[in-house]
Amino acid sequence: MAVEPLVLDDDFVPLTGAGRTAPSLALLARPRSAAEVAGAVLGRGPRGAVARGRGRSCGDAAQNAGGTVLDLTGLDRIRGLDAAAGLVVCEAGAELGFLARALLPYGLQPRTGAGGWTAGGAVASGYGAGVEALELLGADGESRTVRRGDPVFEATVGGLGLTGVVLSVTLALRPVETAFLRERTARFRDADALLAHWAGPDAPREPYARARFELAGRGRAVLTTAAPVPYAELPRGHRARRAPLAPPSFLSGLRSPGGLRPLPGLAPRARVAGSYGSGAGGYGLGAGGYGSGPGAFVRYRCAVPGGREEALRGLLALLAHRRSPVRAARHARVERVYAAGAGPLAFPVRGWSLGFDVPAGVPGLGRFLDGLDERVAAAGGRVHLAEDARLRPALLPVMYPRLDAFRGLRAALDPRSAFRSDLSRRLGLQK
Repeated sequence: MAVEPLVLDDDFVPLTGAGRTAPSLALLARPRSAAEVAGAVLGRGPRGAVARGRGRSCGDAAQNAGGTVLDLTGLDRIRGLDAAAGLVVCEAGAELGFLARALLPYGLQPRTGAGGWTAGGAVASGYGAGVEALELLGADGESRTVRRGDPVFEATVGGLGLTGVVLSVTLALRPVETAFLRERTARFRDADALLAHWAGPDAPREPYARARFELAGRGRAVLTTAAPVPYAELPRGHRARRAPLAPPSFLSGLRSPGGLRPLPGLAPRARVAGSYGSGAGGYGLGAGGYGSGPGAFVRYRCAVPGGREEALRGLLALLAHRRSPVRAARHARVERVYAAGAGPLAFPVRGWSLGFDVPAGVPGLGRFLDGLDERVAAAGGRVHLAEDARLRPALLPVMYPRLDAFRGLRAALDPRSAFRSDLSRRLGLQK
């Protein structure tokens, strides 16, 4: 079946990540079915093909200079729901925020979180929590189902689209009684006070938690935590008592008394700077807004293992130094990570995640971020490859010690390197 190009006459179009840096030209195809995806993969040129969702990541993982990029947002249907088992099967192009809204009347929400990411993009970027199975199309145009525990499954979660094209995703769901979270905030004088609280025995364990650090000014920190609200805990007289699973309106959701706000994916979405279909959610997967402005920006996101809090403090101090080019970001965000990813290229590390957005044109930024990379690697951490467009290849095996295992499995699945991207060439992932 023919694949519809984005523009007439098979023209190549410029593509970037959400940060609008490192553009490259590719033939952008928009398949509407699994058969059209297979046709595009089999008809690829010598530069190969890679899948793309809504362009939410800031790196070059969903770009393919001179080759084919498959826009999968047309594959956005929900194929099936087993409410009793708490499972939903959706196509790879389904936006997780859309999925959250569709499942809300059933009293269910995705365990992956929700936001502007597509289901396939979340998997390729390494968010595997709640993912039970994948339908994966290989370089031969044939599809197969891979399940959690299968080495191919583990390599695909965080595999940046290089093990094949994810056609559909089976997601585990969790029950909810209302459409709301209860949000709490705590303020700290500095990063040391915040980390002492957050790493202690009485640290909060709510499902959603994120800290925001001032990089300029007094270096204060704010910790925000949130947990789903049971029906019995809705404030008296709240309109949600009449319809607890109705999607909140702006006024009843974002401005509710008692610290209530909508569940991930239910709030009205803002837009983030980026090319070709970026968006932002609230809490949860892919929640945008590290402070990016309307111009090009660099998103830096790294992981630091638990027990290396001194390294994390050192990174924060470096970011906030008066000569740091990252002070232009104004704030950095830290999250506590309680489970490591299983795959060889999975980003999550049990410990901490640190991220910020900074305008791309800040003088000295590249050299400064290179220095951050070295500190992160020395601490046993890693940068998030799905958000990266500048990491030096020499640091990749230090940050990802199972890199050779990924390369070997990928070579067995795709010996002719049908699946390629700007990132895979830059970092040598297809050796």
